[in-house]
Amino acid sequence: MAPQRRGMLLPQVVIERDSESEETSSEEEEEEEEEEECSQVKEKDDENMAEEASTSTKKPITISLKKVCKVCKRPGHEAGFRGATYIDCPMKPCFLCKMPGHTTLTCPHRVAMEFGVIPASFRGNSSSLEYVFERQLGCRVPAMKTSFVIPNQVTCAVIRYHSRRVTCLEFHPTNNHILLSGDKKGQLGVWDFRKVHERTVYGNIHSCILNSMKFSPSNDGTVYSASSDGTISCTELDTGISFSLMNLNPNGWQGPSNWRMIYGLDVNFDRGILLAADNFGFLYVADTRSNNVIGKPILIHKRGSKVTGLHCHPLQPDLLLSCGNDHFARVWDMRMIEAKSSIYDMSHNRVVNSAYFSPRSGSKILTTSQDNRLRVWDSIFGNLDSPSREIVHSHDFNRHLTPFRAEWDPKDTSESLVVVGRYISENYDGIALHPIDFIDISTGQLVAEVMDPNITTISPVNKLHPYDDVLASGSSRSIFIWRPKEKFESKQLDDERKFVLCGKNENKRKGKFEDNSDDEFGGGTHGSKSLKTKKLPLTSKAHGSKRKY
Repeated sequence: MAPQRRGMLLPQVVIERDSESEETSSEEEEEEEEEEECSQVKEKDDENMAEEASTSTKKPITISLKKVCKVCKRPGHEAGFRGATYIDCPMKPCFLCKMPGHTTLTCPHRVAMEFGVIPASFRGNSSSLEYVFERQLGCRVPAMKTSFVIPNQVTCAVIRYHSRRVTCLEFHPTNNHILLSGDKKGQLGVWDFRKVHERTVYGNIHSCILNSMKFSPSNDGTVYSASSDGTISCTELDTGISFSLMNLNPNGWQGPSNWRMIYGLDVNFDRGILLAADNFGFLYVADTRSNNVIGKPILIHKRGSKVTGLHCHPLQPDLLLSCGNDHFARVWDMRMIEAKSSIYDMSHNRVVNSAYFSPRSGSKILTTSQDNRLRVWDSIFGNLDSPSREIVHSHDFNRHLTPFRAEWDPKDTSESLVVVGRYISENYDGIALHPIDFIDISTGQLVAEVMDPNITTISPVNKLHPYDDVLASGSSRSIFIWRPKEKFESKQLDDERKFVLCGKNENKRKGKFEDNSDDEFGGGTHGSKSLKTKKLPLTSKAHGSKRKY
């Protein structure tokens, strides 16, 4: 007996098109007619299939080819970047300041960043605590501002240094020319940007995103790194040998609901402890002398929310600042820290990417939030319910980017200069560039915006040198070193070829930890040996000239 086939009628496909789109050609219509004739012949050959098909009712499948807005998903308009110009969705508020009534092109904060910001000089002391601060702690900050020195010219770089995007940067505390970098793949890079060509990438440190790094308080040749694989590694920079100080996933992968990732990391030098926080809202403490975990995890943010950053006070070792996905930045007393025991809770409208005390006196707090706001508190001894200033700045992004973090200039004695990358691009001589902004947080004014015509990618990771007038920026997989244009031109070297390209044309040395399938451009060897380099012609001139990488 021949097997019976179960009949079924394929649903009709209806294609919707825009009125401006081209109609189907006559050849396509003829092909569709031929397909319909063939389907009719097949249906006649099988009576059972025809009977079942006649009784079945299938709704037609509609495929829409109409152009819709990527923001509100409605037809009739488009939104997003068009070249260097961002087009707002008419159904949504301004993308920059998040307020209705205008577009990003006409936003007053785009014209003047200090719009609506009350300068610090016009804010009076309203409490006795603020008065005491001005008399005792405020004297550490000079009353007269010094002129800002802005690194505004790229002097050296490594193109395609990492195989994935750069996630964090850290300068060596004693060797002024050593820069450490981490990437999305968990690799740790060590680069001597004075010699340019001497650099190393260790690929055996972590298995996924390296989120933050801190140097050991007792040995400047050792660095702690926190990763999304749930581990904290202690690595010797000379040899690349590392061991796991903390592992939050000892049993391996148990599903996304149980996988712990470490984001916040800082070292308390006075107490000799390492502080780390995970994506479930817990704080972990480890002793840097014995390399052992101390006590039990402490819930410092909403359960199940990510703690994005930790920062210890530079003068008071008992104060800790944290921020997270629960839209809060919190100040803690380390002597009696426990769940729901924070001293201050600073509310934000969206996720807080970072929160830092000011580097010298520790009296100010700077936060970066996803609502395109930089918030500043002038005194930790005053009223922290509302910030002293809110500065509108473009750093709200979608995906596939390292979060933007505004950071202080550690050399600024007035504690008012910060650096942060910009998300919305600007049109500079027909080129869409994403500048790096230097902002005076005491007035909200844009001090400088630095850019290079060859850097068309976004630079979300930026780090100012603690002693020299140097800015390191991570843009995609590349790292750039900026210096003041005047100083660089006065001390130009004879050899100006200071740009190194790591590309697929480079000869690669096979290493134990190399993974070519995950390295799209063949970024080089991932091991304890240095990467091979290539010198390229370079013309180091001011902004506007073409530089060949």
